[in-house]
Amino acid sequence: MKRWGWLTTGVALALVLVLVMTIGHDEDAENQAQAGPLPTAPRLPAPKDTGPTPTVPAPTPEQLARQPWMHKLAPGEKPPQFVLFSFDGAVSEKHWNKVLPIAKAKNARVTGLLSGVYMVSDQDKSQYQPPAGLKRGLSDIAFGGSRQDIAHRIGYLNRVIEDGHEIGTHYNGHFCSGGSQPSVDKWDTKAWNDELDQFAQIVDKSRASGLKLPEGAVRGGRTPCLEGNWDQAFPAMAAHGLVYDTSQVALGVQWPFVQNGVWEFPMPEVRVPALGRQVVMMDFNLWYALNGAKEEPERADEFAQIVFNTYKSVHRAALDGNRAPMVVGNHFNEWNGSAFSNAMEQFLEYVCDKPETVCATYTEVIQWMQLQDPAVLAQLRGMPAARN
Repeated sequence: MKRWGWLTTGVALALVLVLVMTIGHDEDAENQAQAGPLPTAPRLPAPKDTGPTPTVPAPTPEQLARQPWMHKLAPGEKPPQFVLFSFDGAVSEKHWNKVLPIAKAKNARVTGLLSGVYMVSDQDKSQYQPPAGLKRGLSDIAFGGSRQDIAHRIGYLNRVIEDGHEIGTHYNGHFCSGGSQPSVDKWDTKAWNDELDQFAQIVDKSRASGLKLPEGAVRGGRTPCLEGNWDQAFPAMAAHGLVYDTSQVALGVQWPFVQNGVWEFPMPEVRVPALGRQVVMMDFNLWYALNGAKEEPERADEFAQIVFNTYKSVHRAALDGNRAPMVVGNHFNEWNGSAFSNAMEQFLEYVCDKPETVCATYTEVIQWMQLQDPAVLAQLRGMPAARN
């Protein structure tokens, strides 16, 4: 199912929403909503309201012992090249089963951005009341299958948590501009508050059913389709204790900044060497740039190589440049013969044990930034964006 719409954030961007659902005897119902702007991107203006700098708990002694890079920089020392792998939706057991062994072998940490409705069974969908007057029990990405599916999902998400990976929010009903209205780009702060209230309630119920996600562990997320009126959305995020967002788009790899009391880790718009054009570095955007997001599985190897080469060139540019955290936005998908998931897994295995490179969670990067001299961070943010 595809729905088309438009996003305007300075410039008009087209969006696609793709819903994939697979039900198997030994695996969960894999509900995936994928969306992203076309490969053109707005330029980030300076935030109107910086607000207070949010903080996260300091690293534990055990964490410091296993993460030697988690320290204050010495004079003249360069920061690690952080790579942030983050997955929208984040409920596919099949894809976690591929990512977790690679991450463990490479001492990497990743972030799964959970869509709350995937923790609500189909028969319980009326428990979800979308914001802004949308119909009760409505979700543009369906719900989580049977109650048995939910119980099984809690089991394997606990493995993700126990391995040290982060769980963030991808909100709930995924109401993008091409779907049910009013979409998230039109929501006011009250609507965002309502959505986050319900996400918290869903997580609390999942926790009561055995989900081992500690209180306060959800510290940030990505909005559906990278959409939102940030001056309306960010105050709701801050009010709910979120300290980071990773939804806005910037030209090149840039250091996080504070907006309305929330750290923003922007998605980079980068050059795809094989195409010679700029693209938002997210799997759907790359697919659209390559062939208009048409299924051509016979080209899977070609596409995977192009995307892998793009990731490598962006990493090299950041490593040799401003050392800003490199955000790799992805979905657990099998588009075009799994070309984009394969490229991501290949890059995860390739990059995470490279010299001076650390594959970390958003919380870990914020912990590292809290250890630094503010003047050093200001100097890093003043460097030109890394452009491949």
